[in-house]
Amino acid sequence: MLLIPSIDLRGGHCVRLLRGNFAAETRYEVEAPVLAAHYRALGASWLHVVDLDGARDGVLRNRELIVRLVLQGGLALQVGGGVRSAAVIEDLLRAGVRRVVLGSAAVEQPALVAQWLTEHGPERICLAFDVRLDEQSVPRLQTRGWRTASSRSLWDCVAEFSPHGLRHVLCTDIERDGALSGPNLELYAEALRRYPQLQWQASGGIAGAADLAALAALGVQAAISGKALLEQRIDPTELQPFLVNA
Repeated sequence: MLLIPSIDLRGGHCVRLLRGNFAAETRYEVEAPVLAAHYRALGASWLHVVDLDGARDGVLRNRELIVRLVLQGGLALQVGGGVRSAAVIEDLLRAGVRRVVLGSAAVEQPALVAQWLTEHGPERICLAFDVRLDEQSVPRLQTRGWRTASSRSLWDCVAEFSPHGLRHVLCTDIERDGALSGPNLELYAEALRRYPQLQWQASGGIAGAADLAALAALGVQAAISGKALLEQRIDPTELQPFLVNA
């Protein structure tokens, strides 16, 4: 399993939100390029970058900083947050972003997203589904920076895109995001059971090396970690089995 460090950007700053709440923000006094260089030194090969302003407003607002991270080199970037048009996808790919992450658009504009998957290929597009479990433990989708609830389930949405070459899927359990409460292992086990052919990326709740080991044991292909890495809660030696260049 591959560990992919995450950098969330808001107003040019590195931040973390608690359970997707923009009013529950923690700002970290570290510049994104410095943090990216730190992750590269640890042995990371990929970096997950989220433009939180874009996720909320639908307009990529941290583009200049994202391009700076690309030009810094040494890490392949997958970037999301406010990517809802072909023009933005093409701009990011031309700028050197390795993979573009689509979230709200996949729920709100499925026909267009299916077209983009076909046009750019399964390695250049990742679909990100942010979910809250309902009373029956069905993962229901949330969009627009986690502020808008959808009646659609994760399973229905993934099924819609599977015929169009979908390969990479990032799934976040919002209630665990930023909470350091451990990942939702049951959710990812079910995801792998239903769609074993997909490359699942698990996000939300990772607090320590034991969580990474548990996800790896399930067969999850990648794990996204933000807060635990930012706050150096995991010893670098424990990270090494999950970092290609360690």
